[in-house]
Amino acid sequence: MAYSGAVKVGGPADVHELADLMISKAAVGPMDNNTYLLRCRATGEQLLIDAADEPETLLRLIGEDGLAGVVTTHRHGDHWQALAEVVRATGARTYAGRYDAEGIPVPTDVPLEDGDTVRVGRVELTARHLVGHTPGSVALVYDDPHGHPHLFTGDCLFPGGPGRTTQPEEFTSLMDDLEAKVFGVLPDETWIYPGHGNDTTLGAERPSLAEWRERGW
Repeated sequence: MAYSGAVKVGGPADVHELADLMISKAAVGPMDNNTYLLRCRATGEQLLIDAADEPETLLRLIGEDGLAGVVTTHRHGDHWQALAEVVRATGARTYAGRYDAEGIPVPTDVPLEDGDTVRVGRVELTARHLVGHTPGSVALVYDDPHGHPHLFTGDCLFPGGPGRTTQPEEFTSLMDDLEAKVFGVLPDETWIYPGHGNDTTLGAERPSLAEWRERGW
């Protein structure tokens, strides 16, 4: 069955099978957070993006092969409710944006800067620091050598617009970073995996950039 990215809390994960990487998407918790388990097909090593909630669900998803690392995309509490329990159960290393690490109650082993590499087995992802939703939000880019890029955006980009900001200067900062580091360098085929809700592509969202700027959110 083809991957759709449409998942529900309490339902099964949806698996996007790429040549070198398997991406399992599941929804957890009262805020319908997305969590993503990345598995290197060559080595079996696994990396989790956002241990958002329901640690028992996440540990079942991880299974017996263990977990090498957990990336927390940003400091908001709905994205790390299960982090302590998952790390305690698996011994995984923790990653987060340097400027959000202090707001995450589990210590960050690897503070991420813009352009840093996060590895899962033989697969490499690049961290992109996007300022606005929070000071230290990070997105992760997997530039698939066999196809188009894949981008895990946390709460910085969704179908229909950027993530929530509370001040005009935060909105401007987020839009500037999205245009410079995401829309400005990645192709329309780039698949977007957001922190909540359905997936999208850069091509589907690109025509709306001017409209988002004009409306201010």
